[in-house]
Amino acid sequence: MGAIAVVAHKKKTLGKGLEELRKVLTDRGVDDLIWREVDKSKFAPKAIRKAVKEGAEKVLIWGGDGSVQRAVDTLAGKGIPLGVLPAGTGNLFATNLGIPKDLEEAVDIALAGRERELDLGRVKRDDAEHFGVMMGVGLDAKMIKDADGSLKDGLGRLAYVWTGAKNIDTERFVAVVDVDGERFFRGAAGCVLVGNMGQLTGGIEAFPQSQPDDGLLEIGIITADSMLDWTRALTRTALGDAAESPFVEIAQGTKVKIELDRKHLYEIDGGDRTKVKKLKVKVKPKAITVMVPLDEG
Repeated sequence: MGAIAVVAHKKKTLGKGLEELRKVLTDRGVDDLIWREVDKSKFAPKAIRKAVKEGAEKVLIWGGDGSVQRAVDTLAGKGIPLGVLPAGTGNLFATNLGIPKDLEEAVDIALAGRERELDLGRVKRDDAEHFGVMMGVGLDAKMIKDADGSLKDGLGRLAYVWTGAKNIDTERFVAVVDVDGERFFRGAAGCVLVGNMGQLTGGIEAFPQSQPDDGLLEIGIITADSMLDWTRALTRTALGDAAESPFVEIAQGTKVKIELDRKHLYEIDGGDRTKVKKLKVKVKPKAITVMVPLDEG
């Protein structure tokens, strides 16, 4: 086994914490260890790059979806396997891949699981950034921003509907969405989602058919314009059959161009970003190698 790097968001917890992680790694025979701790997820990329320069042949990321997103963005195209230790609250990336919130099990998967090559989404505005699960513009970004960890844990799927209802009076925007160079949608909308994996907060299956290694992105647009219709659309989404809602438009493709009539917040893997009017998103097939359970599909 070559050198293994641990990059840990030290404010996040899993099991009995980082001291237990050190012990578990020692018990598993890991003796060539590069250890880095960061205060915020935004510092993870620098720590990862430094670890790779020092010879790390595998990176274990300890943290929530923000840390994992920074890790997949940094390691995209590098061919270095990533192990995920889900020490955050939401952990959508880990949940979609069947990685449990159990320290020893997560470590065993990271060290001796199956290497799976996964697609990533790549968002381009002034710069470019990769995501593993999904990105969203509009109401989704507001829900991500407003739904705190305790609410997500306590209400699960209902948290998504509750925070949506809280923001439901947000003025809609006019969106023009092209998929693979063809016009898919033009009109008033409250949310545009682009997904690489299907599951959202609390086990909500926004895109049940999504596979993270099929070379495709899923696109969903919510068009509801009243509180009642929004609630219906969000409830359908929470129940996993968003496609059956008359207020949801769904497509698949490899490239997505989004233009809005004014600037709106967008989010990437649960982390809110700045306001934008234009975004380009494309799939990057097999861009990252992730350690997954041996029986994961």
